[in-house]
Amino acid sequence: MRRRTLPLILVYALLLIGLASLNGALIALVLPLTVYLAAALLYGPGQLKLRASRSLSDDRVHGGQAVTVHLKLVNEGGNLEEVLVQDLLPPGLRVVDGETSMVATLRSGGTLALSYQVQARRGGFRFDQVRVTAGERFGLFHRHVSVSAPGELFVLPQPRPLKRVAIRPLRTRGYAGPVPARQGGSGTDFFGVREYQVGDPRRWINWRISARHPRSLFSNEFEQERIADVGLILDARSRSDVRVGEQSLFEHAVQATASLAEAFLGDGNRVGLLIYGRVLDWTFPGYGKVQRERILRALARARTGESQVFDHLSYLPTRFFPAQSQVVLVSPLWPDDLAMLVRLRARGYQVLVVRPDLIELEVMTLGADPAVELAARIARVEWLLLVQRLRRAGIRVVDWKVEEPLDLAVYRSLGRRIHRPGLVGGRP
Repeated sequence: MRRRTLPLILVYALLLIGLASLNGALIALVLPLTVYLAAALLYGPGQLKLRASRSLSDDRVHGGQAVTVHLKLVNEGGNLEEVLVQDLLPPGLRVVDGETSMVATLRSGGTLALSYQVQARRGGFRFDQVRVTAGERFGLFHRHVSVSAPGELFVLPQPRPLKRVAIRPLRTRGYAGPVPARQGGSGTDFFGVREYQVGDPRRWINWRISARHPRSLFSNEFEQERIADVGLILDARSRSDVRVGEQSLFEHAVQATASLAEAFLGDGNRVGLLIYGRVLDWTFPGYGKVQRERILRALARARTGESQVFDHLSYLPTRFFPAQSQVVLVSPLWPDDLAMLVRLRARGYQVLVVRPDLIELEVMTLGADPAVELAARIARVEWLLLVQRLRRAGIRVVDWKVEEPLDLAVYRSLGRRIHRPGLVGGRP
């Protein structure tokens, strides 16, 4: 707009001054400027009729993988002497190869192709529009238009291999699986001893106890193993995140949640996800690969945020979780969260807390200093006292230092499963 305003002002000024002074030389100077403006107007862009399409080399990748974006722009109008094409990237994507803009000439019916590669650590990204600026070589007249070119990319967290996590909810579902069902039957782990029933295999007979009862036979009973309902809760409150350089405690928590979901779904359990932070993002329980994809996409979109309502776990929507199921909370955990976890336990839920170590990352942030070391020691003592209160309430805790594999922390904290002693002949 400014480029064509100045020549117009000069034309009017020279023309007025020339007429006022009756100076033909000044009037003659108006002619080249008038020709310049007329040529720019003649070759300037008309109504823009453009169509854009977008394709991605892959619409779902794991963090760190590059994705190639192909953009195609078709001119369905008149000739365009000069076109600037700018693809508007969603926030969070980083260009690793190529350019997101180009300048070219686009004839009527012609096509422009633009390709580049992007990368992200994690997230759900929606491509929307392409900004096109058409002009002429004199640079006086321009037209701007935004052309729709939708696309969607999910950069999913990469689940790490995680062995079976020992859980023991009060209620299981009626299908065979890896979770102890607290009921006798066919299985692999010893559950108790009962009187022999017709059809019991001979290898089940407990000869030692049967020898004490000459008129009766007793068989070993094994604990049934079934699948269970598991509810995963990811703490996405802003205060639960600490950043050290490129490291983020919340990113470690997202990764741990993805690994836990992979492990539980791989065992055949029904798994749901609740992201608790600025808002509630709920993925309804399900099975198998489809549910795995839903959970990973929900985790890809997860962001921390502030909320006066959800700043505490007091408003945790417990009705999302089936009664007497297993609840797994991934959170640094705060003292004011204890009351809600105890209430969950009192309502019959089995609660497991996976805690990324917040203290270690904060020490790394503040650096080596005697005051920092003293504060860290006090914080660790407070955490140990909180863990004792959790364990007294029957809540299991996995204390995870994020620099070590989660699988190692789970094995160290949970160890072997503890089984309830069985009964002999219906009596202790």
